[in-house]
Amino acid sequence: MPRTKLPVSPHGGSPDETEAMFYEALQKGDVDLLMSCWAEDDEIVCVHPGGSRLMGAAAIRAAFEGMFAQGSIRVTISQVHRVQSVSSAVHNVAERVEIMLPDGLHAAFLIATNVYHRTLEGWRLVAHHASTGGSPEGISGTETTQLLH
Repeated sequence: MPRTKLPVSPHGGSPDETEAMFYEALQKGDVDLLMSCWAEDDEIVCVHPGGSRLMGAAAIRAAFEGMFAQGSIRVTISQVHRVQSVSSAVHNVAERVEIMLPDGLHAAFLIATNVYHRTLEGWRLVAHHASTGGSPEGISGTETTQLLH
């Protein structure tokens, strides 16, 4: 499905604004709003915890459409660590994700890295990679367990 060119949007003014819009889209279950946060580039990439690497807008859209078919996703981010240059920004965040399933509300704690590039349309997401963070203590930055991969 071809993507429609969007005008420069208010959420493209900074990486923080694009990130806020991305998480708002998750909360609303709005795939069009969510995809407007992504760069128009075939090389964009998304990895969900335990999932495979999704490359390109079509694969990413399909994954989020499948998630939103189950309902919206309540995500609260904290502990944002930012590294920014003139044309790129990397944000590492702690995510508390809440999903309502038939047996009740489930919460997960994730660590996510969001990479943004400055494009003609403003700051856009080019990579989102999330992995399990275990517990609130595991995302505090004080955990000493080392994992090698």
